[in-house]
Amino acid sequence: VTGANRGIGLAIAQGLAGLGHFVFLGARDAAAGEEAAEALRRKGWSAAAVRLDLCDAGSVDSAVREIERAGRRVEILVNNAGVLHEKPMLELTEAEIAEMIAVHVTGPLRLARLTVPGMIERRYGRIVNVSSGWGSFAEGMGGPGLYGVTKAALNAMTVRLAAELPEFIKVNAMCPDWVRTRMGGPNAPRTPEEGADTAVWLATLGEDGPTGGFFRDRERIEW
Repeated sequence: VTGANRGIGLAIAQGLAGLGHFVFLGARDAAAGEEAAEALRRKGWSAAAVRLDLCDAGSVDSAVREIERAGRRVEILVNNAGVLHEKPMLELTEAEIAEMIAVHVTGPLRLARLTVPGMIERRYGRIVNVSSGWGSFAEGMGGPGLYGVTKAALNAMTVRLAAELPEFIKVNAMCPDWVRTRMGGPNAPRTPEEGADTAVWLATLGEDGPTGGFFRDRERIEW
């Protein structure tokens, strides 16, 4: 689970760990990731932290290698990490543009490229892309600046990956809606656990589950 040291990502990690999965919590801040993983372990769940900076291709490679060295296999990939710069697109700096594209698009693609071969070999995989209604043309492409644009790209990548990969790998996107996190702010109506529910559901779909869909509250929504 990327961006798993707090907010929706941590809630997704907790949900999966509570179901018996060994969860790797990806975090840019290694100390914060380890603190979150230790909190899960204190509950009797299986978890470990892995440093993961989606803006750094080398960090992505290293994170996957670290998981493999631990003798683990990535069967479920949850691309949850997000970044929001509340500026009009033309006022964004080069660094802010690059960060949003890396976190929402190229980082998830790199992770899929590294983990999907093992999923194909084992004939099982689940990829969940935590997106947003702001990335939906049907809902008006909302949000500030480049956020909705990069989430729309993540949605498009979801469709293409689902089309390219075998049916036994389920690839779906979801919108957690407005959640009380550092990004969502204190006035949001949903808890992180409520925001995480659909992601946990998609991460644990059965063989007859959907692929290539966009969901909110476990219901399919329009792109």
